[in-house]
Amino acid sequence: MSLFQLDAGKEWRGGQRQSYFLAKELKCQGYPFYFYVQPGSPLYEKALQADLPVKAVKIRSEIDPLAVLRLSAAMKRRKCRLVHFHDAHSLAVGSAAASIAKVPLRVISRRVDFPLNKNYLSRKKYTKNIDLIIAISQGVKKVLVKGGINTLKIKVIPSGIDYSPFEEAASIDYLHKELSFEPEDFLVGIVAHLADHKGHEYLIEATRILKQKAPRIKIIIVGEGPLQMKLSKKAKEIRVENMVFFLGFREDIPQILSSLDLFVLSSKLEGMGTSIMDAMASSLPVVATRVGGIPEVVVDGETGLLVPPKNPEALADAILRIYNNRELAERLGQRGHEVVHAKFSAEAMAAKIIKEYDRLAKKKRVSFL
Repeated sequence: MSLFQLDAGKEWRGGQRQSYFLAKELKCQGYPFYFYVQPGSPLYEKALQADLPVKAVKIRSEIDPLAVLRLSAAMKRRKCRLVHFHDAHSLAVGSAAASIAKVPLRVISRRVDFPLNKNYLSRKKYTKNIDLIIAISQGVKKVLVKGGINTLKIKVIPSGIDYSPFEEAASIDYLHKELSFEPEDFLVGIVAHLADHKGHEYLIEATRILKQKAPRIKIIIVGEGPLQMKLSKKAKEIRVENMVFFLGFREDIPQILSSLDLFVLSSKLEGMGTSIMDAMASSLPVVATRVGGIPEVVVDGETGLLVPPKNPEALADAILRIYNNRELAERLGQRGHEVVHAKFSAEAMAAKIIKEYDRLAKKKRVSFL
């Protein structure tokens, strides 16, 4: 008997980190499971390095008959009793495979607060033969319920992080050396996929205001995505290219965070924002938007400052408030560090999910041990 973990992500983003942490905890606790991910993806390579029972399956889209056949055959062969879908592609393909293989227990993770599509087929994916939907925040749960999902099928389990990389990173001049900044430059960073819902355009607009009042501020944008050229062009058009630095995808996030003075997340939609947790683990003050699950992590005035979404003026004002008040910055950073350690560990997240697996197994009298 076995459990299947399915993650069709091709990049190393927040969702992949969570499925990876969960797989590591399943291994530690001795659960028999298989971790199916995209071949050659960062998640596949990291799972191999961690000696997890990882298997490669290519999922091209939400409609992939070949992937369905391969997964259903594997589920039958390995006597799968529970399958956990970690993203939309793995849900669409994996649920079809699970139906063929007659897998009795099925779990979904929902990490985004995008409204559910109103068409019947989309809603069916979240209701037919699904035993549990794990929402990473109350904000995500609210969107699911509004989309017609039974609240009794939803369990809120916040994302978690591994603190150790952020404890070890201690070089405060890491980026200053790399980018030849002056000691008095104030570094404001965002780590996020360059996609529309992350709201980078509002941060760049805010930079135009910052240029007039605090030209020593530098905006560090870490991540890659479809909007990279558009955002770079916008920075040039409004003449802030000397303040905005695009670093692309980076593996050295703990070192980057250790050299920032402030972390920003400008999203207009956000399930929770694990990058905020990383920043808090690095004792950074945070400025973020009041959307989705962010207020469940950032308490305004206590662990950071919250501003309305799509509002460059409010974003600039909050950044300037911290820039001009270093005592406030230190207090917010310290309190954030305390809160994230108390509430958002990877181990706690994984333990709560595994507890739900056991509950479902007992309820349906299914054994996978």
